[in-house]
This record gives sequence, C-alpha cells and structure tokens, in this order.
Amino acid sequence: MMECFGYGFRYSALISPICLFGMPGITKSENFDYLFKIVLIGDSAVGKTNLLSKLTRNEFHKDSKATIGVEFGTITFKIGEDIVKAQIWDTAGQERYQAIVQAYYRGTSGAAIVYDITNKDSLKKATSLWLKQLRDFSPSEIPIVLIGNKKDLEDDRDVDTQKGKDEAVTNELSFFETSALTGENVREAFLELVKTIHKKVKTQKASIGKRKLKSVEFSKENLKEVKPQPKKGCCS
Repeated sequence: MMECFGYGFRYSALISPICLFGMPGITKSENFDYLFKIVLIGDSAVGKTNLLSKLTRNEFHKDSKATIGVEFGTITFKIGEDIVKAQIWDTAGQERYQAIVQAYYRGTSGAAIVYDITNKDSLKKATSLWLKQLRDFSPSEIPIVLIGNKKDLEDDRDVDTQKGKDEAVTNELSFFETSALTGENVREAFLELVKTIHKKVKTQKASIGKRKLKSVEFSKENLKEVKPQPKKGCCS
C-alpha cells in the first residue's frame, strides 16, 4: 500500500491516481512508501528556487526569475527500509502572492525557511514574518529547518553563523547554511528535515496502533456475556 502523509491529513491510495491534496500524477505504480509535502518559504531573492533546482535536478541558474505563485519539485530518499518521496513546494516571496502561499501551508508535513546570509533583514523576517505565518496556517508542531543560503558569498556575509544558530535554537528549528551554487549542505539540509518528518510519522503510527490494541482488549473485556437476572413476581 502507498501512503501519503500531511499532518492533519492522511490518505491511503491503492487505486486513485490522485493522492496528495488533489495533485494528479502520483499513482500507485510509483515505488515509494511515504509522500511528504514540504513548503519552501522566505523572502524573495534568498535563493529558494535555486535550492530546489540544485536539490532535484543538480542545476543552478544565475539569472533565475522570481517565482510567481507556487511551483514544486520532487526528490526521493531511502530512510531505513522505507522509500520516501518529498514533494517540495517553492513559494513566492513577494507580498502580493501571500494569499496564494498561505493556502499551501495547510496539510504540509514540514517546512524549510530560507534567508540570505548577505542580508540580515531576511533573517529577521524569517522568524518575525515567515515562521509566524507558517505556524498560524499550518498543522501544529511540524518539523522546520532554518536555512542560511548563499554560503559561497562569504566576503559579503552580513549574518554570522552563530546568529543563525541562535535564532534556530530560540525557535526550536534545525539549522543549516547552504550554497545553492556549489551544492554545499543542500541535500543534507533536506535529508535531515525528511528524516525528522519520517520519524514523527512512524512514532504517530506506532502510538495509534497501541491505542487500537488497547481499545480491542478493552472491548473484549467488557463484551463478556452478561447472564440475565431472573424476574421477580409482582405478588408473593
């Protein structure tokens, strides 16, 4: 059986060619065990599109244009015995697209919030705007990674690595610095995020299984045949 997960939603797809949030093309013939929806958010020009391009196609486009609305790409990881497909949604950073972007937060399994290490304002907004917005509109307690991108531009660095780490610790996020240009830490950041989601889903499944078992045992104990009491006559 193929299973698709998003916190707050769970679908099992044996026949339907539409599995995750109404998206076509995810069919039962594809060989994976879990499908996770991940949103990629942050200010415009922090490098979200190139991170996705490097991760899924090993490509970097210097003249990449700003995302209009939402785009997505997929990548597959092997975690333990499970094949996990991550469907990563690259969202627009411009304010005029916020209503569209917020709609894609619902049902997400995890998120990557990206800032530009050469622009300290992008880190400030990563937590004051993007993280707040994500937690307002997405399922609670989803795994989130904070990514400081453009690590190749060390000479122009405006945000210390420690500052990024401190923000991540304060907000209970995992943390990586990456370079979409060189590929440094790109796969590692998303693999760590997917591992965290996978672990959480497996833990939830185990917990549900235990609750079901307890429920069955309780039902068996309380459904024992009760012998009817003899009726007393109305007169002595």
